Amino acid sequence: MSGVKVSVILCTYTLDMYDHFAEAADSVLSQTHDDVELVVVVDGTPAVYDRVVEEYGDRENVVIECNDENVGLLESRNRGAEIASGDVVTFIDDDAVADEEWVERLVHAYEEKDAIAAGGKMVPEWVAGKPSFLPEEFYWLVGVTHRGFADGPGEVRNTFGSNISFRRDVFLELDGFDIDIGGRKGDKNLQGGETELCARMREEYGQGVWYDPEAEVAHKVFEYRTRFFWLLDRAFWQGYSKRVMESFVDNDGREESDYLKRLVTNFVPDRFQSIFRNLSLSDVSKLLSIFVFTGSVVVGYFYAHIRLISDSSS
Repeated sequence: MSGVKVSVILCTYTLDMYDHFAEAADSVLSQTHDDVELVVVVDGTPAVYDRVVEEYGDRENVVIECNDENVGLLESRNRGAEIASGDVVTFIDDDAVADEEWVERLVHAYEEKDAIAAGGKMVPEWVAGKPSFLPEEFYWLVGVTHRGFADGPGEVRNTFGSNISFRRDVFLELDGFDIDIGGRKGDKNLQGGETELCARMREEYGQGVWYDPEAEVAHKVFEYRTRFFWLLDRAFWQGYSKRVMESFVDNDGREESDYLKRLVTNFVPDRFQSIFRNLSLSDVSKLLSIFVFTGSVVVGYFYAHIRLISDSSS
């Protein structure tokens, strides 16, 4: 894919997030890769659309669209991909900031690894400070790449939705993200649009996502996401989502089972050793959090399992 043009899809919808959106947009427009198109999709908020047009409308390689009504993130992303003109469509959220070499690293995966999808590492930007009890093994609760995700570059099932890209023809052939996710069976808390899409991609093309840990995007972790009970609730709905997603696509759960095995055999013993070595209350709280968050995921998973059985018998 010589001379790859990359379209970065950035969706936003509220003026409260505008300053963060602008930082995300500016990071896309400051990429080292030469041919980058920024596609902004405003999700049905005219006031936001007007401000984006005012500040970015005269920029080269910027396309701005506004949905007639609020349709949600997945449908907005699909619309962005449809109007994009790049060979590759890449996704980033309005609470994230891309490293200047982010797109260049992703393009390398398409040129050198013959990838059909590529993604990178999410790193935390602690807006209100890092919570002392949150272990790195559970950073995925705040949209950040966790300890144990991958040992280095290579193929994975999927990366986070704020740092993932696809060959545009592949994305369109797959009809993009399934916009019913989060709406099926009233499951408004269902997570994982990128998981479902990448599972379908693997079924259709026999390939996963090429992961490059040097393709970094920083995710802003706001204060409310550092609260213990918010994280506990998040863990529950992540477990719920994993089970429901199994009913949508053929997902063997290998990534989850491998992670759980490493958590039990490697990370938990490491945490115990760290406690005895450092005698730190922070280390104790992180170990306890591993058990509590894991339990919440398991409860969410089996709650979804019971609901699915109930729905199928009714």
